[in-house]
Amino acid sequence: MADAPTFLAVAEGSFGVITAKTAVSAIRYLPERVVAVLDSTATARTVGEALGFGGPIPIVRTLEEGLALGPEALLIGIAPRGGRLPPEWRAWVETALDRGLEIWSGLHTYLSDDPDLAARARRRGVRLFDLRKPPDVLPVANGRARSVDALVVLTVGSDCNSGKMTALVELQRALRGDALRTRFVATGQTGILLAGRGIAVDAVVGDFIAGATEQLVVEAAAGADVVLVEGQGSLIHPGYSGVSLGLIHGACPGAMILCHQASRKLVSEYHGASAFLPIPPLARLVQLHEQTAALVSPSRVIAVALMTYDLPEGAARDAVRRAAEETGLPATDPVRFGVEPLVGAIREAAAARRAARGGTPA
Repeated sequence: MADAPTFLAVAEGSFGVITAKTAVSAIRYLPERVVAVLDSTATARTVGEALGFGGPIPIVRTLEEGLALGPEALLIGIAPRGGRLPPEWRAWVETALDRGLEIWSGLHTYLSDDPDLAARARRRGVRLFDLRKPPDVLPVANGRARSVDALVVLTVGSDCNSGKMTALVELQRALRGDALRTRFVATGQTGILLAGRGIAVDAVVGDFIAGATEQLVVEAAAGADVVLVEGQGSLIHPGYSGVSLGLIHGACPGAMILCHQASRKLVSEYHGASAFLPIPPLARLVQLHEQTAALVSPSRVIAVALMTYDLPEGAARDAVRRAAEETGLPATDPVRFGVEPLVGAIREAAAARRAARGGTPA
């Protein structure tokens, strides 16, 4: 994001690959923008020690230590359950504003709607940037995305935090400069941080989730060959299935990529005590998503993207092999083993779409 400031990323008590998705994605894809991570509970001294990537970006224990490094903005780098601003963080936000820092937040609590915080920001002439705040007016979906010429590719997941955004960011980077003109549609706070635009569909009133998605897809498809739509939630998640369904029916994807953490057996397992629902076999998830999409517009799953960061090398490669065998689809961990299988699946799907619509196959 070209106009993004440098960040002190707040990940208090939760700095990890899964638990601090916004901070971790900024570190992975905008490392030059992150001056430090704030987590008073961390045992590691650097991001590289904590994550295995990110190098020498320091992890600081206090706000003052982080401010001394000269960030231009405070980034709320985690999304607590419910998306609310923890009370103890409010003092950090107030101090940062009083020191002239912008605040970038992906919380469901819109900091710009808080009278005191808004007044502090006005006094210092800085932005309160609520990444999740949707437009005031959005349409109801009516299937317009079915008619776009571009191949629309949506990531879908076995659970939340299963690598849906990461797979597409890696794909977009691989396709940059390619003959296939590719656009990325951000539908969550972290994607918006990276792309510079989008709509956080989980903050949209239910009736307009599909409409917001449709609007984004139609806009992105103009002049594009491939539109990569960031997925959210999971059809089988008891709390977040609604946003997943809205994305599927709003985007009317021609293709889907199924994302899954290979080691995860239960929905919301990373939340511990809340996990109770077994994740079905990948072949069943492929079938479920294709049947659900077909209620509005036919689609098929064309590949599987796994997260294997927590597995040894051999076990990770075995997981990729098993996923391919079980589904009959190309599979990879796009971060660990590269995106070539996903790129190949997209090329094939894009060529088939062009041929079906009377164009010349790519």
